[in-house]
Amino acid sequence: MSAEEMKPIKEGKVREIYDNGDSLIMVATDRISCFDVILNNTVTKKGTVLTQMSKFWFNMTEDILPNHMISTDVNDMPEFFRQPRFDGNSMMCKKLEMLPIECIVRGYITGSGWASYKENGTVCGIRLPEGLKESDKLPEPIYTPSTKAEIGDHDENISFEQSIAHLEKYFPGKGEEYAVKLRDCTIALYKKCADYALSRGIIIADTKFEFGLDENGNLVIGDEMLTPDSSRFWPAEGYEPGHGQPSFDKQFARDWLKANPGNDWTLPEDIVQKTIDKYLQAYELLTGEKL
Repeated sequence: MSAEEMKPIKEGKVREIYDNGDSLIMVATDRISCFDVILNNTVTKKGTVLTQMSKFWFNMTEDILPNHMISTDVNDMPEFFRQPRFDGNSMMCKKLEMLPIECIVRGYITGSGWASYKENGTVCGIRLPEGLKESDKLPEPIYTPSTKAEIGDHDENISFEQSIAHLEKYFPGKGEEYAVKLRDCTIALYKKCADYALSRGIIIADTKFEFGLDENGNLVIGDEMLTPDSSRFWPAEGYEPGHGQPSFDKQFARDWLKANPGNDWTLPEDIVQKTIDKYLQAYELLTGEKL
């Protein structure tokens, strides 16, 4: 296939998806988005970190649930992908019928969950024990699904009961079965991976998974898995409830943009470098390997 022939069929803020006949090729670019805006900078190697980290977790969780990964080797892909810009950040995946739910699991109380708890003692309608502090570990991880919004809209948090009704609309007669499976798999995946990450010095405060059905109707993990873009990773060293925690993600970029209005969505080079370093550090801590 010549370079001209391959055009993404879908472009997100960070990802490009190519149709490869009976499979898809997902490319994680080095673009960075903050506050739903794609910045003018690129963060070198960020796409590779996202792809290789997903690969690492997909391999680790095959005993719980199959995933959509076929290969991350560009030699298994059409010739168009055998160029340096696709090497390491591309994943060939099975085509799935994606389920219209973002499966969010929270093991610690932070972000919008903390704001909601302060207001009325609940997170997404789930009542939590009294007296929790910001960033506290929850007694048990909680499942707080949301509906997937179109790009530009915000996802809407829904209760478990609402997730049954939402799935039922798309899959008549299967809503409850799928909702229960999504919840149970989300929590099982989180528990296994959060325990492992903690042994490597990283707290996974929360994360989101997406699932789809394969051609036989089996549940399969799709999209990305446990990356700094889809999760909150905190360093275990220095963890202290009672305030927000430093994180292994775009926090440097977000903080700088907030502190510098009129920034034209462009980061200075040192902030870009700090952001890259955070992504690489998270990858090395978790996998024990350098990229």
